[in-house]
Parts: sequence; structure tokens; C-alpha cells
Amino acid sequence: MGTMKTAVRYYTKTGNTKRLAEAIAEAVGAEALPISTPIEEPVDILFLGNSYYAFSIDPEVRDFVRSLDKTKVGRIVNFGSAAMLNSTYKKVKAEADKAGVMMDEREFHCKGEFKGLHKGRPNAEDLKAAAEFASKIVE
Repeated sequence: MGTMKTAVRYYTKTGNTKRLAEAIAEAVGAEALPISTPIEEPVDILFLGNSYYAFSIDPEVRDFVRSLDKTKVGRIVNFGSAAMLNSTYKKVKAEADKAGVMMDEREFHCKGEFKGLHKGRPNAEDLKAAAEFASKIVE
């Protein structure tokens, strides 16, 4: 692991993304914090966990990305879980572009339990995969 500074922020309504965030944070030696916690120290990589709600990213996520200071965030790495729609990447990138923050092309995504679908997901394998994904990004 280099001297790369990382931060992990997540937004969750079901707790699924929080579990992924904690696995990622542990892998990169950061703390998983909700997006209500601003980025105060400069970081090379911001792992941002979120999912789809009503076909878009939650307004809180949108506002968080818009509020980022491009002099403090090297790039955003998107991650999340969802029952149906695959990825929030394009939505997050649209906001990151407005904020002038670079977005990494890699992202981590897995199924998330929702109203009885995908029971138990993210599961232990998903969490392990998320940790491995994050480790590769910071190596």
C-alpha cells in the first residue's frame, strides 16, 4: 500500500451500502462515514457508496458530490448495491463533472436485498469482492 490518502463515504437507506463501505474502508485503512461528514483533509481517492432510488441518485448524494472541493479530492471511485438498476456511475459522474472532480472508470457493484429480492445480499462473498476491488485501486 502506497501513501495514497483515501476516504470512504456512503449513503444508505437499507444498510446494504454501509456494509460494503465498511469492507472497503477496512481494506484501504480508512473509516466508513456517512456523506453527512464532509471531506476536510485532501484525499487522493474518495470511495463513494450509493444506490438508485426512484431511478436517480438520492438528492443528498447529488448535493454531496456537487459540494466537493476539487482541490481536495483526486478522484471518486463509485460503489454500491441495488436490486434492479445496475449502476449509478453515469449519474454520479455527471455531478462530479460539474464539481470538476475526476471519476475513476472502475467501480464496484453488486446486488442488494430489496423487498425480499436477492436475500442476504450483499453477502460475505460480495464484501470480500468489494475489499479486493478497493485494495487493487490503492496499490
